[in-house]
Amino acid sequence: MSSDEPPFRKVLIANRGEIALRVVRTCQEMGIRTVVVHSTADRDSAAVLAADETVQIGPGPSRKSYLYPPVIIEAALRTGAEAIHPGYGFLSEDPDFAEICERNGIVFIGPRPEVMSRLGDKVLARELMAEAGLPVLSGSAEAVTTAAELVEIAKRVGLPVIIKAAAGGGGRGMAVVREWDDLVPTFRTTRATARGVFNDDRVYLEKFWEDARHVEIQILADGHGRVVHLGERDCSVQRRHQKLVEESPAPGLSPRLRDRLAEAAVRGASAAGYTGVGTFEFLVSGDEAAFIEVNCRIQVEHPVTEAVTGIDLVREQIRVAAGLPLSVTQNDIRPNGVAIECRVNAEDPARDFAPCPGELDEFVPPGGPFVRVDTHAYPGWFVPPYYDSLLAKVIAWAPTREQAIARMTRALGEFRVRGPGVRTTTGVLRDILAHPAFRAGTHSTSLLRWMTEELPENKQKNKT
Repeated sequence: MSSDEPPFRKVLIANRGEIALRVVRTCQEMGIRTVVVHSTADRDSAAVLAADETVQIGPGPSRKSYLYPPVIIEAALRTGAEAIHPGYGFLSEDPDFAEICERNGIVFIGPRPEVMSRLGDKVLARELMAEAGLPVLSGSAEAVTTAAELVEIAKRVGLPVIIKAAAGGGGRGMAVVREWDDLVPTFRTTRATARGVFNDDRVYLEKFWEDARHVEIQILADGHGRVVHLGERDCSVQRRHQKLVEESPAPGLSPRLRDRLAEAAVRGASAAGYTGVGTFEFLVSGDEAAFIEVNCRIQVEHPVTEAVTGIDLVREQIRVAAGLPLSVTQNDIRPNGVAIECRVNAEDPARDFAPCPGELDEFVPPGGPFVRVDTHAYPGWFVPPYYDSLLAKVIAWAPTREQAIARMTRALGEFRVRGPGVRTTTGVLRDILAHPAFRAGTHSTSLLRWMTEELPENKQKNKT
């Protein structure tokens, strides 16, 4: 293959929303034709309008469209797509789907199925990373099957603990336990949730670090033995274990800890035989760190890494899937400045971030220097009730963190979204950016809880 020849002639994107449009754009820049599959609810989406070809694969509910492999494989075969890019969510970390692709002669743009199986099982991943020398939280070495076993482990590690689904992901299937009376009931409800959401009721237990930070390392690996890291992201601002604000580099990390985390991620990826784009997630408390999990896909927050490194992660992902070596070495990667990403969701923060589907009468995203907006929404677009409520990702870059915060605050103030019943997270995002702990870089995964406790009505309750 010459350097000017596209690695694939045609790629099918098995996803929707802003990530589908994101992948379409990189494919077009690489000279690759695109096929976007879509549900009836997404027939007029921005990704559909931008694609070279489209295939309607089913009704709105994802189980009958984006999560139904037969219709996606049929669309790929019918259109002659050589590869499938799964985006994130849906089938992106499903090893069975990756195997189906292989059996049909279609390249799955992601890690090998057996690697995804090992790392997608949180218990197996934890064991593998511990063997590779990565620090892990104290807890159960295997899935916990009985309440008696759970209580015994919890007594050994001490409260608080967190119970997690072995097949979990996306912030689902996990619960923190701070009181002994809640331990066994939470164990049962978490198993039931895991069974219903992931069709796998296995759970495990780990020590829960209060007020810790969530820091992740972005890695790239090819099939020629090269693994590189692209620095870290801080993803500590979360609601219901799902991220709202991400930034790179992580504020306040010592150079020693930063190097330790990066080295651990590279070592872990090598031990797993990883290829493609991946993210190693850690909890950080002071100068201590512990491995949490591996995400075997492109992340929602990947643009902040692209902003500080200048590297198109989707492009590298596609190249690796085609058998090509990475186009960068570790010495080529020189992060510059600070980037922050805020997720603008169609949610009502006043109702515990409940989704707010509805038609957008007005949708005016911000602009200006060094501001990137990844979105699929536009005036007249109906926010469907079937999917994640993400409307847009706003990414602001600046030479310093203080300037990046100011730029993001300005950009969020420009955002105009209006529609019957539609609320967004722009207001709470600006409150987060203004919070003294966030500005000082001393915030943790407890930031939203702190902000709630600081509300006047809650201060009065605490007094009484």
